[in-house]
Amino acid sequence: MQWQGVLPAITTPFLANGAIDHSFVKRHVAWLVDHGATGIVPCGSLGEGATLDPEEKVALMKTCVEGVAGRVPVVPGIAALSTRTAVWLCQQAKAVGCGGLMILPPYVHKGPDLEVEAHFEALLRATDLECMLYNNPPAYGFDAKPEFIASLAQRHANLRAVKESSGDVRRVTAVRALVGDRLALFAGLDDMVVEAAAMGADGWVAGLVNALPEESVRLFDLAKAGKMQEAFALYRWFLPLLRLDCLPDFVQWIKLVQAEVGQGSETFRMPRRPVEGPERTRGLALIRERLAMKR
Repeated sequence: MQWQGVLPAITTPFLANGAIDHSFVKRHVAWLVDHGATGIVPCGSLGEGATLDPEEKVALMKTCVEGVAGRVPVVPGIAALSTRTAVWLCQQAKAVGCGGLMILPPYVHKGPDLEVEAHFEALLRATDLECMLYNNPPAYGFDAKPEFIASLAQRHANLRAVKESSGDVRRVTAVRALVGDRLALFAGLDDMVVEAAAMGADGWVAGLVNALPEESVRLFDLAKAGKMQEAFALYRWFLPLLRLDCLPDFVQWIKLVQAEVGQGSETFRMPRRPVEGPERTRGLALIRERLAMKR
């Protein structure tokens, strides 16, 4: 694994009957790689992973591996209600050819730190694939603080990266101060990417990249290269769209942007449903205004 660059956390497309649209997935991940993605992350929060059955997740991983055709690694999100199922997913991910794993706390369960730590350790012991720890306290009810991350990294050689989605860009420097270059650090929220890159982040697990990969890759590359004047010029245009990634209904908004650019549709697993009413009218006006400015 080369833990760097822009890794799209892909949305999961569904057919009218509710099944995963594997044909679209294969085309979509190839398109993202064509535009500079350095890896593909299926089965995450944006991918509606909590609504996918374990067997569906494995099938989706396999489709992504086939779609990228060896050009970049597939790094699926590994999350489940039980540690036992998450361990099984780790094993299946390697069997279908994934190149790394993004490991999450267990769904629903919000136990003490010792229980979540044991969960992470079970996943790290279950595979020899390199792993990224995903820290998203608002979504999963557990905050992997820098000291927690540093301790895990000291004990598990295959923990190689962290996706930081706490919203506090200071976490990038806090983790770096404890582990140096031992771990690669990734921005996990779209509206913190330039700030995180300026603080030394190695990559970005991105959302709006599903619709706008060329702009996403260019934004991160400019920020990482220290070309801040150019980066901020692009950021000012992009930021109203990037902020959609941080709304409670971010899945619906990002799929709507995909539909607007012809790279997906508004299909969801219930209980999600498309944004409606005045909120949709305002959001669509913003999306179309930004896209028109790009052209």
